[in-house]
Amino acid sequence: MSNHEDATVRRTLQLRFTLPAADSGQLAAMIKAAAPFYQIFGGNAQVRLLQNVDDPAKWVQIIDYDANEDWEMSRQRIASDPRMQAYLQTWRTMFPGALEIDVYQEV
Repeated sequence: MSNHEDATVRRTLQLRFTLPAADSGQLAAMIKAAAPFYQIFGGNAQVRLLQNVDDPAKWVQIIDYDANEDWEMSRQRIASDPRMQAYLQTWRTMFPGALEIDVYQEV
């Protein structure tokens, strides 16, 4: 492999959602159970779940990961990946209402 194919970029994915009657223990367990899925983001994925202190119904899941630069360059390919589609569909099924998704890079 060339160095270009080995190049990675650091990204932070945020999923924001509202769950009025969520049990934080159950939600955290579900996030941990999905750990094998996070390998889609690369071997160095770190996942956090945050609950809003002032509005406990609001949540943010943060996934920090290193993506292959070639893979990262094609957002449409990522969005159409069957594993990503299954992941997002699971989130949308489990959490009615809006699911906001943003991807960030550190500057």
